Amino acid sequence: MLLSACGDYNKLLKSNNVDQKYEAALKYFEKKDYYRAGVLLEEVRPLLAGRIEAEKAAFLYAYTQYHERLYATSAELFRSFFDTYGRSPFAEESLFMHAKSLYYDSPDFNLDQTSTQTAIVAIQDFLNRYPESKYKEEANKMYDELSAKLERKAFENAKLYSQMGKSQLMYYQAAVTAFSTFQREYPSSTFNEEAAYLKIVAQFNLAEESVPEKQRERYFDTVGFYQAFVDKYPNSKYLRSAEALFDKSTKQLERLKAPTNTANVEQK
Repeated sequence: MLLSACGDYNKLLKSNNVDQKYEAALKYFEKKDYYRAGVLLEEVRPLLAGRIEAEKAAFLYAYTQYHERLYATSAELFRSFFDTYGRSPFAEESLFMHAKSLYYDSPDFNLDQTSTQTAIVAIQDFLNRYPESKYKEEANKMYDELSAKLERKAFENAKLYSQMGKSQLMYYQAAVTAFSTFQREYPSSTFNEEAAYLKIVAQFNLAEESVPEKQRERYFDTVGFYQAFVDKYPNSKYLRSAEALFDKSTKQLERLKAPTNTANVEQK
């Protein structure tokens, strides 16, 4: 049993023998008993200060927290190790594990993404420092996954504004702005076709609910959004719905000021 190799765990906890605790921690770690290894390493780390074992103890302690899925803690510990032992043979791995811990600490896309942005910055910092690292491929994969999560979050936020509208102009305006920002920031996104269509919907609803003095300009913008949409996505599954909004917008423009609007619509 593991206890026979490391000694009685409870007795170890009460012992003042630093070397015995450290050696037991290494054995527990080797056997993947990360909880007990972590408890012992947490106790002996400050007592190993100034000794050669201190470096390995700090590195392994960070790993115990990682394996216990305490990712915020392990991220902090790996970063602290890198800052303290920058010339260590474990330095590169520790900075990578700092980023990887933050990657795993990133929440689902529908939650606040502050930690996701922190993880992306950490991954980029690692790649900048170690561009030829053996961890490069994994780091790039994590970066892409987190970026996709931010992309999804931005798209869903824009959709939420459009769904919150219900005759409230401020939400339709926010939706149009959010979809435009999304298209600009994520030009290669797979969500862009839907975003372009939903921007037409939000702009049309904004025009519909506006006071007469602002309707003409806002219907014009709807027409402009439609023309940009059909140019980019001529075979879109949203085409028929978008055309219906285009037709309604042009009819409203004719109603508002038929003599000039007809010519202007044709020019846009």
